[in-house]
Amino acid sequence: FQIDKYLYHMRLSDETLLEVSQRFEKEMEKGLGAETNPTASVKMLPTFVRSTPDGTEDGDFLALDLGGTNFRVLRVKVSDNGLQKVEMENQIYAIPEELMRGSGVQVGPTPPHPSPWVTPDPLMLLVLAAPQGGGLTLSLPSGCSPQSILVTWTKGFKCSSVEGKDVVSMLRKSIKKRGDFDIDIVAVVNDTVGTMMTCGYDDHNCEVGLIVGTGTNACYMEEMRHIDLVEGDEGRMCINMEWGAFGDDGVLNDIRTEFDREIDMGSLNPGKQLFEKMISGMYMGELVRLILVKMTKEGLLFGGKLTPDLLTTGHFETRYVSAIEKEKEGLQKAHEILSKLGLEPSHEDCVATLRICQIVSTRSASLCGATLAAVLRRIKDNKGVERLRSTVGVDGSVYKKHPHFARRLHKTVRKLLPDCEIRFIRSEDGSGKGAAMVTAVAYRLDAQHKARQKILEPFKLSHEQLLEVKERMKIEMEKGLGKETHEEATVKMLPTYVCSTPDGTEKGDFLALDLGGTNFRVLLVRVRNGMRRGVEMHNKIYSIPVEIMQGTGEELFDHIVHCISDFLEYMGMKGVSLPLGFTFSFPCQQNNLDEGILLKWTKGFKATGCEGEDVVGLLKEAIHRREEFDLDVVAVVNDTVGTMMTCGYEDPLCEVGLIVGTGSNACYMEEMRNVELVEGDEGRMCVNMEWGAFGDSGCLDDIRTEFDLAVDELSLNPGKQRFEKMISGMYLGEIVRNILMDFTKRGLLFRGRISERLKTRGIFETKFLSQIESDCLALLQVRSILQHLGLESTCDDSIIVKEVCTVVARRAAQLCGAGMAAVVDKIRENRGLDFLKVTVGVDGTLYKLHPHFSTVMHQTVKELSPKCEVTFLQSEDGSGKGAALITAVACRIREAGQR
Repeated sequence: FQIDKYLYHMRLSDETLLEVSQRFEKEMEKGLGAETNPTASVKMLPTFVRSTPDGTEDGDFLALDLGGTNFRVLRVKVSDNGLQKVEMENQIYAIPEELMRGSGVQVGPTPPHPSPWVTPDPLMLLVLAAPQGGGLTLSLPSGCSPQSILVTWTKGFKCSSVEGKDVVSMLRKSIKKRGDFDIDIVAVVNDTVGTMMTCGYDDHNCEVGLIVGTGTNACYMEEMRHIDLVEGDEGRMCINMEWGAFGDDGVLNDIRTEFDREIDMGSLNPGKQLFEKMISGMYMGELVRLILVKMTKEGLLFGGKLTPDLLTTGHFETRYVSAIEKEKEGLQKAHEILSKLGLEPSHEDCVATLRICQIVSTRSASLCGATLAAVLRRIKDNKGVERLRSTVGVDGSVYKKHPHFARRLHKTVRKLLPDCEIRFIRSEDGSGKGAAMVTAVAYRLDAQHKARQKILEPFKLSHEQLLEVKERMKIEMEKGLGKETHEEATVKMLPTYVCSTPDGTEKGDFLALDLGGTNFRVLLVRVRNGMRRGVEMHNKIYSIPVEIMQGTGEELFDHIVHCISDFLEYMGMKGVSLPLGFTFSFPCQQNNLDEGILLKWTKGFKATGCEGEDVVGLLKEAIHRREEFDLDVVAVVNDTVGTMMTCGYEDPLCEVGLIVGTGSNACYMEEMRNVELVEGDEGRMCVNMEWGAFGDSGCLDDIRTEFDLAVDELSLNPGKQRFEKMISGMYLGEIVRNILMDFTKRGLLFRGRISERLKTRGIFETKFLSQIESDCLALLQVRSILQHLGLESTCDDSIIVKEVCTVVARRAAQLCGAGMAAVVDKIRENRGLDFLKVTVGVDGTLYKLHPHFSTVMHQTVKELSPKCEVTFLQSEDGSGKGAALITAVACRIREAGQR
């Protein structure tokens, strides 16, 4: 009790520990920030280790471990034949004092120096001669890898001319100077990182490394977006915290005791590593000695008798603390040790000494737990999870040998982080095996990266390839327009009988119908001219039941007329006769503006008696059957043309329409003289290209990948709409899914595990592609999208998925741009212009929602058609408003003709 009172300041309450933990979190922030790092005491050094082991590492590696008076060379064999095992052989060499304090260059066999370096024994030669990657463990504060600048020597090393130098290039030079073997130095590793990696091989949740031995330090996996000192925001990187320096700026002054100050004053580096001095093995015994001395001076112990031994620095070793605190023989040990120091301890003196040891080592474990809890809390916040499940790899003599240290440390962490499940595993040989592990992981990542790049290579189209696509599109367009070649052409170039874009004088009330899927819209569109020029719309959506979609044609059109009747009543316009535009988004052959022969139903429609019939006739018959109102059906419109017309109303230069959504198509104003299927050579006519079928003749086979073929084979219309299948929203997700499957089968993703979900067609909706690629999205959200798809992913996996999405969407946008370049160039050449200014009206979810699609497409058009200045205008409701505008233009022209 008396001791507890005497050492009151060393016994830290839970509140104090929480306070320390929170202060440490602030210090971490400082170390990570670019502005604050120079003055931060906790340096948070980036290690350039970006990934922990996943168990598939393989190969033969060499590790060098330099961190004290001994130097080890290890050969580490890592094998993954489903059995994950690591075999090691090693040899230890002493480093003579004269070398530790020499010039630094001598670290290498420069005869005639009589040292163990001159004649490496056979194993060393064997190991060094093996052509493996080498990892080098330096447990000294050093910058980054594989270039590594030694910041300061510690632990008694004083080699001149090495501080501030890159140790890797010095080692490479020495190897070269010998000339009898060659090693590829892959990584320089701090021992804390080595510890995390060694444990990470056995437990994939391990993302923190901790050392509590002679010194103390920790490292953990931080999100790249928080590391200001390194370029890039993707993924994670291990941070070597160098946490021993916590408190060097004074933030721990209120909890440091007189004994801590005394130890610091007498140390080799006063004012530095203050946190380490309160915790680590190098100082623990010394703290106990100082307390014993002070209490003896005050007459509270040993009858006030001091001995020379007790007064000698370093005479009370940290291992004594561990021995005295052992359950059974503790007091007896205390008696032995104190007697060795020339004291004559009473039973009370032994009990008091035991209590002092307990207080000092408990404080050490508690402080260590407080900072560790801060690290884990940060990881938890980074991941945005309710409960963190994580593993800490630990090494160091204090943690491993002290009888209660580990338990007390765990208890503190649990108290401060009740909502986390933290596992602690002891590292076996972190510095040696760990260096080899870092190297093995670097090798694996590099090999996997190369393998993935090779698979993605065919998706990366060169400027020449895109130019070629543009030229082929032009050829196919010519074929579709020509009377002789139209029959066998794949790009059908259908005439639409729309011969003029809006000029702004249109006015009146128009009805529009929009049928293109399971929903059907009826719209009333008021077009005004003059001062109040503009378009005002009212619409109502009706659904089409499946039994009507797949019943008879009469039932379908009766249902449509019933909906029109309901709408007119709803608008209070019963009995009015209005001109009507009909957006009918199915393949039609138009022989007139108001005549469209349905070629074939798509999108799940199967109504009988319609294919081969004129849909306007079918609609008119149904209106007559109802005998309620009469409508003047002026135009049948394809949605692409509607898009062009809507934008044409805003911008008179708009002469092209493009849709990139679920499907893809384009239309443009062609010279009548080139539209051979329609009589007459005067003026222009809009041509509905039906460009989705480009490539069906085989002309794109050289750029289609194995993944395009796979998606095509399993689609509803194999061999058809090949261009559309490479660029439109309905298929991009499938291409991505097929690539991810391939990667996983080859062990390049998801640790080689294919989930049932990944095998399911259609799970990768296009909206996921847009979400995954949006820049503001952290990889965290990518992971949650993948989780939603039932795919357990690591951080690295998320980066890979994002890359695949980017590559596939980029190619889609480039191909779309190449097609568009062919169209604008054709318009320019038609008109014999050196330079063309033209606007393209665009609609479709992929174009509107994907974060990069439009940018890449615009760039491609610019590069492939340098003589055209192309503006892209997003269309608002092309199928509804567009149909009404086509009707309005037709009525305007008709009236002008009647005058």
